[in-house]
Amino acid sequence: MELILKYFPDLTPLQIEQFKKLENLYKDWNLKINVVSRKDIDELYLRHVLHSLAIAKVIQFKEGSSLMDVGTGGGFPGIPLAILFPECNFHLVDSINKKLNVVREVVAGLELENVKVTHSRVEEIKDTYDFIISRAVAAMPTFVHWIKGKVAKKQQNELKNGILYLKGGDLTEELQDYKTTTIYNISDFYEEDFFETKKVVHLPIKWKA
Repeated sequence: MELILKYFPDLTPLQIEQFKKLENLYKDWNLKINVVSRKDIDELYLRHVLHSLAIAKVIQFKEGSSLMDVGTGGGFPGIPLAILFPECNFHLVDSINKKLNVVREVVAGLELENVKVTHSRVEEIKDTYDFIISRAVAAMPTFVHWIKGKVAKKQQNELKNGILYLKGGDLTEELQDYKTTTIYNISDFYEEDFFETKKVVHLPIKWKA
């Protein structure tokens, strides 16, 4: 928890309480359903919560922004960002329902009013969003195909609507066809070694009728 406050010192008392609750909620549920790997659960704040919040070092979402977290798994990056941006709307989607049962319980335990959870393949979602967020669920060309037609036309944030992707390693080949991407090194925001090769990728997606 100190780790979160180190980089996000302006949290409200409610946000601090919600972030504190995360550990017990995930530890309890992880005993029943393995949503976070055993070695990662002890470093939940570093490897999952702080990693998810790296997106907030790239953009401060405006009130009323809508975001879809594709392949949310155990609720990352959606849940930490939903705590940080209570005035934004988050739609957490995954095709594996077992993990989503945990996500629903965590959302309920935190009393997050700004989160909707859906068991579905992303291609079947009909709504549009300012941003599609995700944590390395597929190579970028596959991901872009999945979210086709799901990015909203109206712009309200400083970054153009599109994809915000948490990814690691050398992305040169994967992103070679996407000339408009901006890559942010997470190590520019956080000093921990874990983030050395990790990045936030922003890919604007033009709205098509």
